[in-house]
Amino acid sequence: MAELKYISGFGNECSSEDPRCPGSLPEGQNNPQVCPYNLYAEQLSGSAFTCPRSTNKRSWLYRILPSVSHKPFESIDEGHVTHNWDEVDPDPNQLRWKPFEIPKASQKKVDFVSGLHTLCGAGDIKSNNGLAIHIFLCNTSMENRCFYNSDGDFLIVPQKGNLLIYTEFGKMLVQPNEICVIQRGMRFSIDVFEETRGYILEVYGVHFELPDLGPIGANGLANPRDFLIPIAWYEDRQAPGGYTVINKYQGKLFAAKQDVSPFNVVAWHGNYTPYKYNLKNFMVINSVAFDHADPSIFTVLTAKSVRPGVAIADFVIFPPRWGVADKTFRPPYYHRNCMSEFMGLIRGHYEAKQGGFLPGGGSLHSTMTPHGPDADCFEKASKAKLAPERIADGTMAFMFESSLSLAVTKWGLKASRCLDENYHKCWEPLKSHFTPNSRNPAEPN
Repeated sequence: MAELKYISGFGNECSSEDPRCPGSLPEGQNNPQVCPYNLYAEQLSGSAFTCPRSTNKRSWLYRILPSVSHKPFESIDEGHVTHNWDEVDPDPNQLRWKPFEIPKASQKKVDFVSGLHTLCGAGDIKSNNGLAIHIFLCNTSMENRCFYNSDGDFLIVPQKGNLLIYTEFGKMLVQPNEICVIQRGMRFSIDVFEETRGYILEVYGVHFELPDLGPIGANGLANPRDFLIPIAWYEDRQAPGGYTVINKYQGKLFAAKQDVSPFNVVAWHGNYTPYKYNLKNFMVINSVAFDHADPSIFTVLTAKSVRPGVAIADFVIFPPRWGVADKTFRPPYYHRNCMSEFMGLIRGHYEAKQGGFLPGGGSLHSTMTPHGPDADCFEKASKAKLAPERIADGTMAFMFESSLSLAVTKWGLKASRCLDENYHKCWEPLKSHFTPNSRNPAEPN
């Protein structure tokens, strides 16, 4: 496959034409009486028309046939996709999952949509407030099938296997250690090349933004120029037997048939697009004297709530970096949080738990549930010589953090059969080091 090309920048006003049809974008207007090449003009709105310019999202697509050219939608089996947050009783315990098992292609072919499994979530789709965390487990490409989400945006984190994603805006290749965002309403199809696994953060009613930098200044964290948007590409293809368009609407799945590929957009312009980002480009900021800066300094993207400084969801990473803090317990501190913290591991070994927390698995520390380093990590870090050291080389852990109290689904607690029933035991060896007669314990050499 030829190397794909992209447009650089986050949230930019962009335009793109498939080079096979030069001049396919109308000049000076959005909706001419007759479009170049006799295309149809269609607007895709990601925000209300009257939103402020800073948050107004829309794109114009110039396509061979409009997306309305389909037969009626009919309800289909949702599989393990759900928005029912009352399936099982709440569980405030620390939860950890072993790597989620990918079905073998020799036993059953499962594509991206069939392989969606909702792990946890909160809020209400109908009022556009909330989120869901899904796991995708697949082994075959989507053939003459595409998907779009009427409920929210998908932030997709592949952990195993590359994703070749066809969208109405063009093609993206997304590999482990990269992420992509497919925003609400955008049709896409995914090709895979092996048994494939990953994580999805879905947010309702809001879009992901770059976090405000405050006193950090103009540069740092995820820089806008490193986000990549696909360039226009189309196929004018009839689908023998029909093409299936799958829609997630109010948490349910529906399917409609049409005669042609939906990826028939010859040109587009606007600021409402899919995009991808390579996590290696994140500019890490860290403490260079003592103590920890809070993990919010590792935020890549945020989906804001109506309360200032409080997110529906943040996407946070823990990338390779230097640790130089003096007189400091360097691993993550023990913590009880008003936020919910779901963690996943793309590769390597997470510093606070070298064993048990594995790539392709996950953990959930719910609102005010205590968590922190396991006993082995605490003992080693408390005695370590504090020289400058590399942290997390060869590792990429991430966190979906939310102000909402997340409910775990029946699949997450039972049907996945991946819940680690012994997770709590990693803290059982913690022991008291209290010295009531000595204020100053012996410091490591």
